[in-house]
Amino acid sequence: MTEPDARPDTRPDTRPGAAPGGVVTARLALVLWDEPTVTAIRQGQHQPGWHADFPRRDDEDAATLWRDGDPWGPRSIVSLKQRLVIGSIGFFGPPEPAADDVPEVEVGYGLVPAARGYGLATEALGALLERADAARVRVRASISPSNAASLRVAAKAGFTGLRGTTEDGEMVMVRALR
Repeated sequence: MTEPDARPDTRPDTRPGAAPGGVVTARLALVLWDEPTVTAIRQGQHQPGWHADFPRRDDEDAATLWRDGDPWGPRSIVSLKQRLVIGSIGFFGPPEPAADDVPEVEVGYGLVPAARGYGLATEALGALLERADAARVRVRASISPSNAASLRVAAKAGFTGLRGTTEDGEMVMVRALR
């Protein structure tokens, strides 16, 4: 994969499943999943406009979290230059009060191997975090200690707190309210 074009796309995201107003960055569109997308992922059906390596196993797992119309659910990461789904990002459901009563949500993200190394995960995560910040919601991410790339993405996005580990040994990183 060649490095994506850095020119901003200022067109509104009007595709079916896109959030009102769309989530569009300089190089990406984050498109909220709809029922046909989730059905295809769950059934292992590759769709036109999807990278050959999409969906990944993590995308299949994210499809189990999908609820129709939930703006906190999974989204496709679409390369605007290539008009191709290259990964997914999303929250694991709507915010819930944490132990300190602050609304909190978990985020997950991932790209197909060919899209890694260009700052796209950082760009996608930043765009989604802006939405959480606007809603005054704290965000956490569970990341394997061996996933250095994901840890770098989280660090760049401000996940500086370490809350502990999950039962699977993943580090629970927390980003303070902004």
